[in-house]
Amino acid sequence: MALNDLVKYFNDRFEREHHAKYRPLVLENGRVYGIFGQVRIQSVFSPLRENINPARVNGHAVKIKVAAQEAQYLHNYEMESLTLNSGENYIHFESVINFDRLVRTVHMLNYLPMAQSDKVLFLEVDPRHILGIKKDHGAYFETVIKQCGLTTHNTVIVLAVTDNYARYSTALIRGLSNYRQRGYQIALRFDHLLSDKYVFDLIDKLTPDYVSLSVRQIESQNNDDANVFEKLHSLQKRISDRQGQGIWRQVDCKKSELLARHSHFDLVEGNYYERIENSIKFLDTAIE
Repeated sequence: MALNDLVKYFNDRFEREHHAKYRPLVLENGRVYGIFGQVRIQSVFSPLRENINPARVNGHAVKIKVAAQEAQYLHNYEMESLTLNSGENYIHFESVINFDRLVRTVHMLNYLPMAQSDKVLFLEVDPRHILGIKKDHGAYFETVIKQCGLTTHNTVIVLAVTDNYARYSTALIRGLSNYRQRGYQIALRFDHLLSDKYVFDLIDKLTPDYVSLSVRQIESQNNDDANVFEKLHSLQKRISDRQGQGIWRQVDCKKSELLARHSHFDLVEGNYYERIENSIKFLDTAIE
């Protein structure tokens, strides 16, 4: 299905499901944008490369970029439909879920031109979305993926893990397991080296396909090198023993690249590799 037809299809679906005339997807110059209230949603893709061979790209991570958008005003009947389901928590979770679904639909549509059968797309899901949905996690988004002609097997659901969600780990694991049953791959994202016990327990219970760490955040913790490498090697062994792959994110300078290389993680992502690749392309062009 052509991109403009897909945008029309999903706008029609949104209009039908939410009983609103507001159509959130916009196609401009071959790119899809999402409109959510006063927020304009855009997609920014970043290659995930092999650590030992950064020229080889195994997939892409996608991040949300937002900009201000002129306010959209609702009619009275639309506002009434929003209040039919009373309760502040209900409306809060509905808003989170609707926003999360819209963001991932925008990302999936923008991913189509670069999609390949041997590559994967990493999509973050808001933990509140997982907690707000009680069953059939991933069913709604599976229809989006299939309508785009893609498969859940090449889609990685990423959960950012923090201490705040530790006591909800059982519900989060149950939700992520539902995604896996539908064919999705699972990734855990840690921005800090949390307590070994919590991290290892979560990896043991969920056996994620990927575990990612932020180089920038690890470096900012000012741990001594020996302590950092000991933790990283222990974590990498835990991941590989469970058939998973480790990812270094935010590799933006040579120092970070050295840390990533010596950690023996499987995949890397960051501006450092993009600059190197662009420099090589520039030199090749100059030689020609």
